[in-house]
Amino acid sequence: MKKYKWHWLALVFCFPAFFQQTTFAQEKSDSLKNYKNNIHVNITNPLIFGGKSYVFGYERLINNRQSFSVNAGLTSFPSLGIFNTDSLKMRKVTEESGFNISADYRFYLSKVNKDAPPRGAYIGPYYSYNLFTNKIDWSLTETTGSNKGVNSELRMNIHTVGFEFGYQFVFWNRLSLDMILAGPGVASYYLKTTFGTNLSEADKEKFYEKLNDALAEKFPGYSLVIDDLDFKKSGTSKTTDVGYRYMVQIGFRF
Repeated sequence: MKKYKWHWLALVFCFPAFFQQTTFAQEKSDSLKNYKNNIHVNITNPLIFGGKSYVFGYERLINNRQSFSVNAGLTSFPSLGIFNTDSLKMRKVTEESGFNISADYRFYLSKVNKDAPPRGAYIGPYYSYNLFTNKIDWSLTETTGSNKGVNSELRMNIHTVGFEFGYQFVFWNRLSLDMILAGPGVASYYLKTTFGTNLSEADKEKFYEKLNDALAEKFPGYSLVIDDLDFKKSGTSKTTDVGYRYMVQIGFRF
């Protein structure tokens, strides 16, 4: 699959909404009630990571130019789909879990926005942490030629610090549409695989290589940030590389 394909498709979908000006989005700032709180529901995570992802956010206005927001919720590893090769076959995913926490501090651009926050363009720093784990039953054809059941646990941690640009619409004083359009950063990635089954060193390397190929195909941006040479040898990879943040949220002000 093309790297970051979902990312560019999402941008293509959201940018028209960013530039489109509807009549209800043109209310004057003095008609907006001074609601300082906003609760959000993240609608991009379920599209990227599947229906088991539920992330909620809270934004609080500090003054007429700044706010902070926090997000937290459950998520899961992107599905590997049906993965079958001549030597490695996925039987079933026995367990999958994960969570996401993030926070940012927003500076609304008063020289650009004609309306008061939380409506308009903003910039600011952010921090994000993601944890993904899953347990899978596999059928592996060993180097001896016999088939063996293999239980694996895959764990991935991602810490990201960066700077974001976003825009938030407010409709009917209460409903908000918050879009983080760009969030480049620096991320620390840690990926580790452990077994509940004894395997020879040769079979472990064979397993790591096949699993690495599956992750590279199914996980957006995987091959850009993970050292696949280390992973193919040991099942572990730790690196610091480019990170990103992109998010669309629907909110309710109160």
